[in-house]
Amino acid sequence: MTDGPLIVQSDKTLLLEVDHDLAEQCRHAIAPFAELERSPEHVHTYRLTPLGLWNARAAGHDAEQVVDVLLRFSRYAVPHSLLVDVAETMDRYGRLRLEKHPVHGLVLATSDRAVLEEVVRSKRMAPLLGERVDPDTVVVHASERGHVKQVLLKLGWPAEDLAGYVDGEAHPIALRKEGWDLRAYQREAVDGFWHGGSGVVVLPCGAGKTIVGAAAMAEAQATTLILVTNTVAARQWRHELLARTSLTEDEIGEYSGARKEIRPVTIATYQVMTTRRKGVYRHLELLDARDWGLILYDEVHLLPAPIFRMTADLQARRRLGLTATLVREDGREGDVFSLIGPKRYDAPWKDIEAQGYIAPADCVEVRVTLSDSERLAYATAEPEERYRFCSTTASKTRVVERLVEHHRGEQVLVIGQYIDQLDDLGERLDAPVIKGETTVKTRERLFEAFRTGEISLLVVSKVANFSIDLPEATVAIQVSGTFGSRQEEAQRLGRVLRPKSDGRTARFYAVTARDTVDQDFAAHRQRFLAEQGYAYRIVDSDDIGDLGRSTPDSG
Repeated sequence: MTDGPLIVQSDKTLLLEVDHDLAEQCRHAIAPFAELERSPEHVHTYRLTPLGLWNARAAGHDAEQVVDVLLRFSRYAVPHSLLVDVAETMDRYGRLRLEKHPVHGLVLATSDRAVLEEVVRSKRMAPLLGERVDPDTVVVHASERGHVKQVLLKLGWPAEDLAGYVDGEAHPIALRKEGWDLRAYQREAVDGFWHGGSGVVVLPCGAGKTIVGAAAMAEAQATTLILVTNTVAARQWRHELLARTSLTEDEIGEYSGARKEIRPVTIATYQVMTTRRKGVYRHLELLDARDWGLILYDEVHLLPAPIFRMTADLQARRRLGLTATLVREDGREGDVFSLIGPKRYDAPWKDIEAQGYIAPADCVEVRVTLSDSERLAYATAEPEERYRFCSTTASKTRVVERLVEHHRGEQVLVIGQYIDQLDDLGERLDAPVIKGETTVKTRERLFEAFRTGEISLLVVSKVANFSIDLPEATVAIQVSGTFGSRQEEAQRLGRVLRPKSDGRTARFYAVTARDTVDQDFAAHRQRFLAEQGYAYRIVDSDDIGDLGRSTPDSG
């Protein structure tokens, strides 16, 4: 027995003692393969899952490394059965391989004949397969490459896709490196993706995912389709590509609600791609408009279902997913693994912070005690109405006003979920409100005014969760969220993580109503950030005056 910070249990849970001297080192070591489930004050609970272990395997970690980490940090003897299970689970990845056969085209090959016999007898697999080439090889219908990978994942035998990719239509793209260069982790991310052929790169908000995308395009030297969350994000991608690459304005097209341009590099929004008329996705023909050499998925954790369906048909194209978190609230991480590709690179947020590329952040949960009348109204509300009620109470509004006043003179974002609440806050704070109905032109004007310091306070809805570059923001105040969404919390913290010119610490406030479902959902939302090493301080709303400000000295 050693005095390690980790307790490894036979049910595949890992308990990490947060206050232990080696806790940070251990958290960092288990992050590639373990998923955080609960993060109360003193002991965090992680779980080993097949998908987590397969992602680690695809990213280059082998079972020996995982076992070594568990043995090195565990306080007690690690159950032998768990070590065997880890090794056997990771060994399942790659026993089946999709390959190109010189005569038969796409085939499923195996190094373990019994496994192939098992899967070809599956009712779900049979329609996707063709003739048997030999005892270790079976033909796969070329159009079913993605579906085969989805089914094999569900059967517990994830295939390694070695079938290669079409080059697509060539198009010269070079990085312009006047005054800047790829950071080491960005280069590693691009190399990890390019070596694997397709997959996902996970980097914190503000760490330069767009640069990674541009560098991948420079590697591909081919026409590229970029899928993004909204029109503002599309324009930011365009701006960044013009600044960082040899691409000209004429080579970059925007395919959105406002424009329908198809160019060698085309940036399309998820919204326009998933628009249906009479049950038909009429914009999906964009996928066949050119012989794309690369498809980029920005914020891959948000891919809507129709994009997954179309991606199943695009398996011969190189695909790169970019995200700050692989967490999906709909549980479709397996589809990302199968159809976009496994995780090829993942940089812990605190590592990037330590290198000075994102700002340090102070996360504070401000707990608000509801008034007696509010508590009574909450208690008697219908269950489905309670979350909205406690998220939008007048007591919360007053606390937000005090926090804004406390940080007067700094660049502050107030972020929320409910539009009537945001409109009310905008009026009380005399601040502009950006929401879904705000035109793209107005959004861009307000974001630019915020960047230049012309305005120092913005009230924003969830439209600002993603791909909005606001490096000057130093304080974010979250007044309401999408229930227990972990990825939303990560994105919202990301609004203030761009490094500050004076090195100051960013502040992220989550304002929650005490003794309500709001407090429960907040605990769930914080899980992903706890996994990244961020600890929330909990303060009472009466103590706001003691919080200090986001000065360079407080970093």
